[in-house]
Amino acid sequence: MKNTSFSYWAFLAPCLIAIFFSLVLPILIGVYYSFTKYNGFEVSEFVGLENYKKLISDTQFLDSLWFTTKFSVVSVVLINIIGLTLALLVTQKLGKINTIFRTIYFMPNLIGGIILGFIWQFIFLKVFKGIAEFTGLELFDGWLATPETGFWGLVILYIWQMSGYIMVIYISFLNNVPTELIEAASIDGANAWQRFWKVKFHLIAPAFTISLFLTLSNAFKIYDQNMALTNGGPFGKTEMATMNIYNTAFKVQQMGYAQAKAMVFLIIIAVISAIQLYITRKREVDL
Repeated sequence: MKNTSFSYWAFLAPCLIAIFFSLVLPILIGVYYSFTKYNGFEVSEFVGLENYKKLISDTQFLDSLWFTTKFSVVSVVLINIIGLTLALLVTQKLGKINTIFRTIYFMPNLIGGIILGFIWQFIFLKVFKGIAEFTGLELFDGWLATPETGFWGLVILYIWQMSGYIMVIYISFLNNVPTELIEAASIDGANAWQRFWKVKFHLIAPAFTISLFLTLSNAFKIYDQNMALTNGGPFGKTEMATMNIYNTAFKVQQMGYAQAKAMVFLIIIAVISAIQLYITRKREVDL
């Protein structure tokens, strides 16, 4: 028994050590710095809760949190709808063409966030402008110049990047739906929509838990696409929370204050993710 216990902890120890030094220790250090005036080189003063009190009146940070929340909600809903739709399309019996479509849909996820941001910046600023001049449609003119178009530009970019990745998750669950149930539903007279809504939709409930968690957590943490596409403009109206924290730390050199922002942001993400996991897992059990 002792040998078994020793072997267990011996194999587990490297992982625990790695987690401690890469996750737990940085968080603890960050918590300490959030109570100080720290410029990245030295701690000049221990200020207690002053940094956290300052957050309440920091309208730029609060606006970035609200912008991030709106972006996350819209993006998560659209990505999962589009990802599930694509998964349903490529799981039809169309032969080798399905493999081609799966590859095409997944490819945007392989492109780095910064490169992706510059690609879409070129599309919105150059291609859309050319379309506007050619057709006279004002819809395509001045993209990224207003908070509204900047918001939808970020949403489009993130949807284009993540939909193919989420599609793969839904495909794996759709392929595991028992064919006997689908055939039985067909014999009972269920059409394609009824077979999906009454049978498949309920059986792939775990896929919603995974997909919602991934898209929600990643949407809140997005930075490189935001920097490359709008850089927070115009006038900071499309600045997401991660960019606001980064600017506070490395542009203003208020790293203690930035750590306080990061701690609050971490708690918000953790709470939202926990609520989402609880609700979707409870739904799995109920089904």
